[in-house]
Amino acid sequence: MTKKITYWKDGDVWLGYIDDYPDYMTQGDSFNELKENLKDIYLELTGGQIPFVRHTGELEIA
Repeated sequence: MTKKITYWKDGDVWLGYIDDYPDYMTQGDSFNELKENLKDIYLELTGGQIPFVRHTGELEIA
């Protein structure tokens, strides 16, 4: 499975979030650490460990 992410470098720290969950940002000292942290937070978000998870989606209005 793949998920789209948004990420950037701010000084020495990498920041990012999974596009489906933009309210849940994480960071890492390297891009690889950021990716691992994003995987961890995804498992927490989808595993019910974090309550009241906000989601994004699309709504078709005719």
